[in-house]
Amino acid sequence: MHEVYKINLKDKLSHFTYRQACKLLGPDGDRLIREGGKWDIDLYEQITLDDKKFILDLTEAVATIELNPMNEHRLQFSCSACSSICKHIGAAFSFILEEKLSLGLSAPPPESIPVENLSEEELMRWAFRDRKEKARKEKMSLQSMDESELWTDYTVTSYSSGKTYRVALRGWKQGDSYCTCPDFKINTLGICKHIMFALECVKKKFPKQIREQPYEQKDIAVHLHYGINVELRLLLPDVLDTEIEEIVTPLRSRVILDVSDLLVRVRKLEQLGQDVTIYPDAEEYINNLLFCRKIQKKIDEIRKNPKNHPLRKNLLKVELLPYQLDGIAFAAGVRRAIIADDMGLGKTIQGIGIAELLSAEADISKVLIICPASVKSQWRLEIKRCSDRSCQLIIGTAEERTRQYDNNCFFTICNYEQVLRDIKTIETVPWDLIILDEGQRIKNWEAKTTQVVKALRSPFALVLTGTPLENRLDELYSVIQFIDNSRLGPAFRFFNRHRIVNEKGRLLGYQNLDDLRKKLKPLFLRRTRSMVLKELPPRTTEILRIPPTEEQVEIHDGQKKIISTIISKKFLTEMDLLRLQKALLICRMAADSTFLVDKTPPGYSSKLKELDLLLEQLNLEDDRKIILFSEWTRMLNLIEPLIEKQNMDYIRLDGSVPQKKRQGLIHQFQHDPKCKVFITTNAGSTGLNLQAANTIINVDLPWNPAVLEQRISRAHRMGQKRPVQVYLLVTENTLEESLLNTLSAKHELALASLDVKSKVNEVSFTGSMEELKRRLEVLLGTKPDAAIDESQKKEMEREAVKRAHKESVARAGGQLMSAAFSFIGELIGSNRDQNKDNVDKFKTLLAECMEKNEDGSLKMTIHFPDSSVLDNLAGVLGTITSEVER
Repeated sequence: MHEVYKINLKDKLSHFTYRQACKLLGPDGDRLIREGGKWDIDLYEQITLDDKKFILDLTEAVATIELNPMNEHRLQFSCSACSSICKHIGAAFSFILEEKLSLGLSAPPPESIPVENLSEEELMRWAFRDRKEKARKEKMSLQSMDESELWTDYTVTSYSSGKTYRVALRGWKQGDSYCTCPDFKINTLGICKHIMFALECVKKKFPKQIREQPYEQKDIAVHLHYGINVELRLLLPDVLDTEIEEIVTPLRSRVILDVSDLLVRVRKLEQLGQDVTIYPDAEEYINNLLFCRKIQKKIDEIRKNPKNHPLRKNLLKVELLPYQLDGIAFAAGVRRAIIADDMGLGKTIQGIGIAELLSAEADISKVLIICPASVKSQWRLEIKRCSDRSCQLIIGTAEERTRQYDNNCFFTICNYEQVLRDIKTIETVPWDLIILDEGQRIKNWEAKTTQVVKALRSPFALVLTGTPLENRLDELYSVIQFIDNSRLGPAFRFFNRHRIVNEKGRLLGYQNLDDLRKKLKPLFLRRTRSMVLKELPPRTTEILRIPPTEEQVEIHDGQKKIISTIISKKFLTEMDLLRLQKALLICRMAADSTFLVDKTPPGYSSKLKELDLLLEQLNLEDDRKIILFSEWTRMLNLIEPLIEKQNMDYIRLDGSVPQKKRQGLIHQFQHDPKCKVFITTNAGSTGLNLQAANTIINVDLPWNPAVLEQRISRAHRMGQKRPVQVYLLVTENTLEESLLNTLSAKHELALASLDVKSKVNEVSFTGSMEELKRRLEVLLGTKPDAAIDESQKKEMEREAVKRAHKESVARAGGQLMSAAFSFIGELIGSNRDQNKDNVDKFKTLLAECMEKNEDGSLKMTIHFPDSSVLDNLAGVLGTITSEVER
C-alpha cells in the first residue's frame, strides 16, 4: 500500500528536457524558464528532492513539482503565492534543467583519454568500438545479391547519409570482408560499420551450420587490399588447373608491384578461357599507375628545363613563366595534386594549363571548376584569354542549371553553394578533371559543403589554394582527403601521430612533421614569391570581380536612371553637369558600400567581404608589404577593423594628416618589418616613395587613369628590387566595371571633369561634351551608334521626296475642290440662311468623313471605282492644259 508511485520522480526528472518543460508550461514557457533562471538558488538551503516531490523555497513563494496521482507518467506543479503558471514554477524547472548533475539526476560523463594520447593498441580498440557503436545505433538496411548464400555481396543503405555501399562478406574476422565506403578504404582496420551491420544481420538469418562454413573463392579476381598500405593483390581459388596455376603462382599471396606483368598474365588467362574479374577500385589504381608511367618521360623532360621548353609558349595562347609550366607538369604527372603557391603567382593559369596538357596526353574533355562565386567571372575571362576551349558559367534556375552541367562544354564553372544545391546532377556527370579553387573552402572536414565536394569523383583532380596549410593540420588533412583519401590514413591515426594535446584534449602543438612532409611531397607543391623571384615580371595585375549585394544594386541602378535621363537631353547645362557628378559619385560609392551613401550602419558591401579574405591570405605570407588605396576616408574607416582583425600592424594617411607628420609615417612603414599595411586615400598617391611595398590593393577605381598609375608608382618605381603585385577590386555590373573596360588616357579630360575633386577647370560644351555624353552612354551599357547604311539612306531620301510630292498634290487638290464648290455656290445663288438646317446637316456628315491633321488642316480620302477614272482625269487635265497653252 505504501507503493503509491510506481514511477520514481527522480527517474522522471532525469530524462526531462527543455522542450518538454516549455510544452508543459504553455505558450510562455520559454520566457518563464529564462526569468526563473535569474534567481540565485542555494542547493542545500532552498531545495528539497526525494522520490515523490521537488520543492523550491524562494521565500516569497514555494514551488512544488510532483508526479500526478491520476496519471503517474505526467508531472503536476503548484505555487504557494500564485494561482496560475508563474515565474516561480519557471525557476524550479530552470534549476532542474541546469543542475541535473548536482541534484544527482545524471551521472558525469566517463573520463576519456584524448585519442592523441592513446597507445597503438588502445587506438585500434577505440576505433573498433566507435564503429561498432555506430553499427548498432545508426539506421541502415541490408539487401542480399543472393538470398540463399551467406558469403555473397550485399548492398547496405545508410539512412543518415542516404548513401548505398556494396559489402562483400567473406568471413567473420577483420580483413575478411570488403566495403566500398570511404572509411573502409582508409581506416586500416579491415572492417567498417557497414560490414559490422551486415554481419549482425546474417547472424540472425542463417543457422549455425551455415555460419561455420568458410568462404570459398570460386573465381580469379584482382582487388585492392586496404591495410596500413594499399596493396594490389590476386584473389585465387585454392585449386586450379595446372596451366592456369603456372600463370598465377608467382602472384599468389603477394603484393603486385608490376602492373604490366599482371596485365600480361590476365590476357594469357583469358586466352585459356579463364574469366578474371578486376574490381573498379583496382582498375582505377592500375590505370593510375599506367598513366603515370606513360607520361613520366614527358614530365621529366618539362621539369628538367621549363624555361626553354617549347610548351612554355605553345601550350596556351599566352606565354607561361617557367615555374608555372613546372607546376602544370607536376600536377599532370601525378593526376591528383595540390598547388599552394602564394597569391599572385598565377594559380588560375596553371589550372587552365593542366587541363590543356591532360587534354593532349589523356584525352580529357570535361572539366568542372568549383570556386567562390566572386571569382567565377574571373575564371571565364582567364580561360578566354589563355585558351580557345568552350566555357560556361552555371547560372539560372534549378531546371536551367541541370541542363547546363551535362553537355559538351569543355570548362564548366560553378560555385561551392551551387554544388550543395545541384549535387544530384553533378555527381551523375562523368567529369574528367575537377578543379577546386580556394581549396581551403573544404578545410572544415565536418561541414556539409566539405562532405559533398569530397564525395565527387574524377580520374584527375587539382586543388588550388593560396593559404599555407602546413601549420593547420586539421585543415590540411581535410583538403588532402579530396586528392588522396588514403595518403594520410584515418583521422584518428593521423591526429594520434601528429598532434600534441594535454589530458583534456587541448592542443599544445604538432609533432613528426618531417614524416608528414615526406608523405605530402608526391602530391603537394608550394612556391613562395621569394622562391620564384627571378622569374617574376616587374609588375603583375590581378582583377578581382565581385558581385554586388541587392542593396548595392538598388542604390546604383536608381542613380543610373538619373544619369540616363540627363545625358539623353540635347544640351547639358552647368546644373546638369553638377547633377551628373553627384549621381556618378553615388554609383561609385555604392559599388564600395551602401554606408558611404546613406551612412546607415553597418552597411552592405560584398567588396569588404572579399577584401577581408584577401587580407587574410596575404597576411599568411611573411614578405608582404601592402599599400591599400581608397577614394574615400569613410571607406578606410570600414577597412581598418578588417586589418585589426588580422592583427596586422598598419598606418593610415589621408588628407587630415598634417604634412609634418607624414614623413614619420612613411619612415615607419619603410623600415619597420612589423608594419605590413599602409592605407591611404589619393592623398598618398603622389610624392611618396614606398619601395618597401610589393603589393598594392586598389579598393576602388579613380576616374582618371593617371591617378591609378600614380598609385601604383608609389611602389613600382626606380629602386624597387622586387616584383610588384597589383590588385584591382571591381564590383560587377556597375559603372566601376564599365570604367575598367572603357577608360583610356585619351578620354581623361572629359571623364576627369566628372570627379568632384577634379582639378579640370574648364570643359568645352561642344566637342568635349559630346564625347563625354558618348562615353557615359557606353558606361551605362548603351550600344554605340552603328555605321550608317548609305544605300538605305538614299532610298529613304527618295521615299521622303515622293511622300512630300503626294502631300503637295493633296493640298492643291483640296484647294481646287474648295474653289469649285464656291464657284457652284455663286452660280446657283444659294442662300445659307434659308437653308441653314440642310447646311448644318451636310456639314456634320462631311465632318464625320474627314480627319484633322496635326497642323489643323482637314483630310478626306476618296476611293475611285477603278483605274478608268485615272484615265479620264488625265485626259481632262491634258485638254485643259492644251487650251491654256493656245
